[in-house]
Amino acid sequence: MRLALIRQRYSPYGGAERFLESALEALLERNVAITLYTREWPETRLQLIEPHICNPFYAGNLWRDWSFERAVTREIARTKANLVQSHERVLCCDIYRAGDGVHATWLEERVRGASALQRLRVSANPWHRYTLKRERALFASPLLRTVICNSKMVRDEIKQRFGLSDDRLPVIYNAVDANIFSPELAQHRTRIRELHGIRGDAVVFLLVGSGYERKGVATAMQALARLSEPSHLIVVGRDRNIKRYQHLAQRLSVAQRVTFAGAQTDPRPYFGAADAFVLPSLYDPFPNAALEAMACALPVITSTKSGAAELVAEHDAGYVCQSRDVGALAAHMQTLLNDETRARMGANARRAVEPLTLPAMTLELVLLYKRLLEASVAHRRQRAG
Repeated sequence: MRLALIRQRYSPYGGAERFLESALEALLERNVAITLYTREWPETRLQLIEPHICNPFYAGNLWRDWSFERAVTREIARTKANLVQSHERVLCCDIYRAGDGVHATWLEERVRGASALQRLRVSANPWHRYTLKRERALFASPLLRTVICNSKMVRDEIKQRFGLSDDRLPVIYNAVDANIFSPELAQHRTRIRELHGIRGDAVVFLLVGSGYERKGVATAMQALARLSEPSHLIVVGRDRNIKRYQHLAQRLSVAQRVTFAGAQTDPRPYFGAADAFVLPSLYDPFPNAALEAMACALPVITSTKSGAAELVAEHDAGYVCQSRDVGALAAHMQTLLNDETRARMGANARRAVEPLTLPAMTLELVLLYKRLLEASVAHRRQRAG
C-alpha cells in the first residue's frame, strides 16, 4: 500500500514532529510505502521515506498556506497513492488528521475575556479568516472520508461544529514510548538542576511547549508566585516574545524561581529533573509533552481545553482546571508539593499511557486504511456493475 502524506512544516523541536517521525517509522515497518509532501525534510532516522518537496515562494503566513495547498494539490493529482492523508487543511485528501484541533475553537478560547480591540484584531486577521474558510471547506469536502482525531475533545468539537458523524471521526491517541520516556530519566535530575542553579530540595514543575501564550506560561508563573519557596518552574520551548515573559517573572518576583531553558532537541533530561508537569493551555488538542510526562510518572496539571485532560481525569493522574484560573492552578500545584500525592498520581499517570504504544497505534492506523481501501474497491465494483 502506498500512502501520500502531507505535512507542510517540520521542526526538530516540536512534539508533533516527534510523534510524526515515530508514526512514520512504525508504518514503514508494516510495509506501508510513504511519500511525504512537504516544504522541507531535514536529516532524520527515516531512510526509507520518499520526501517530495513542494516549496513555492511565499511572503507571510496566508500566502504560505495558500501557495503550499495549490502546489501540493497539483502534485497529488499526479500521484498513484492508494490513500492521501493530510496533516494540513487542504482539500485533496481522503484522510485528515486533526492534530491541530479546530481553529475556530482555538480562536474562541484565545479571545475569551479579551478587550473589544483585541477581539477585532483577531477577527480581522486575514490569515485567521483564510484558515477558518479552509477549515469549513475541508469538513464539507466530498473527497474527505475520515478525520483522525487525537482526542475525544477534538472529535466532539468537530461533530458539534461541522456535523460529521461518529463513524467518520475515529479517535486514535498519539503513541508514547514508555521505554524512552520513563522514570529512569531521573538519572539526569542532579545534572540539570546544577546546570540551572536549582536547589536539590525544590519541587520542580515542568512546562514543555512552544508558543507561550497558547501554552499558558504566564498563568503558570502567576500560580507559582502563590507558592512558597523553593518551588520552581522550568519552561522548555521557544517563543518570539520571550523577553516579555522574563519581565513578567521579574514583576511577579519569581525570576529566581523560573528557568527558561529554551528549545531542546532532546527534552528528556528535563522530564527527569522534574517532580510534576504543568500545562494550562488555552487550547491543546492533545499535547505530546503531556503524554511524555505521564510516561515518566509525573503527575499532570492541565486545562479543560487540553485533550490530555480526559486521560488525566479518567486515571486520577493529576488535576484539570480552567486555563486562566490562576487560583485553581496554584491550589493544584500546592497539593502536588506533597510527596505521597505526587507518587500516587505519578504512578497512575504511567499506567494510563502504557497501553499507548507505537505498535498499538500503528495497528489502528493500518486497520483504518484497510477499511477505507476495501470500501473504495466495493464502491468501484458497485459502479461498474
